Amino acid sequence: MNALPAPARRSGGPHLGTLAIVSAALLLASLLIGAVLTGGQAFVSPFDGKDAVMAYAQKDWASIRVTSMLQFGSAVPLGIFAATAFARLQRLGVRVPGPAIGFFGGLTASVLLMVSALAEFVLSRPEVTTDANLALALSFLSFATGGVGSVTGMGLLLAGIAVPALILRLFPRWLAWAGLVIAALAELSFLSLAVEPLQFLLPIGRFGGMLWLIAAGFLLPTDRRDVRDRSHEVRGGSPAGDDGTSE
Repeated sequence: MNALPAPARRSGGPHLGTLAIVSAALLLASLLIGAVLTGGQAFVSPFDGKDAVMAYAQKDWASIRVTSMLQFGSAVPLGIFAATAFARLQRLGVRVPGPAIGFFGGLTASVLLMVSALAEFVLSRPEVTTDANLALALSFLSFATGGVGSVTGMGLLLAGIAVPALILRLFPRWLAWAGLVIAALAELSFLSLAVEPLQFLLPIGRFGGMLWLIAAGFLLPTDRRDVRDRSHEVRGGSPAGDDGTSE
């Protein structure tokens, strides 16, 4: 009796590209729907003062509540992405600290985005916005955690994937370098806590990072054989071993 061929191993877990798209779509939906519900008014910054924040929260509480719901939802696939990417890189044989750093960064970005969304939800409660100082404190908490905190974590997630991808040629070098540049800008965004003009780094890290994760999610290999094949193609050599692969 002939033995049945061994089934091909699967990488397991959800598709990285799909997770990144879902997270980005929910985040963009929170901004677009929030703008529609407020008639195009931008979210009031905590730097506008407590009276402006309190007036905005009392008037547009429904927009804040929907926005916080979608933002919270976007954090979930982001955290799953970080865990799945960590497992994928481990499966591909990456045994350096990079994947663990990326997982820590992705988890940080996800959790702090959730904290930011929950702070926004509390801000939408009418019984809270009667206190201008409390409303301002919640607005600053939401800004700090969803801005600097989450974006800094995003930078670590990008770097944790981009560095091994660059060294092992897991996907095109230009994409790996782009990830490192965005990661560096995201990490520098922490300076905006003291230097407010540097807050322009926050949307670069947030939206640039999400676009990069989508691209990386679709291009990251699922099997070690793909990595070996790419490595041999780059070196122009032929694989070693009876089965055409090398360990």
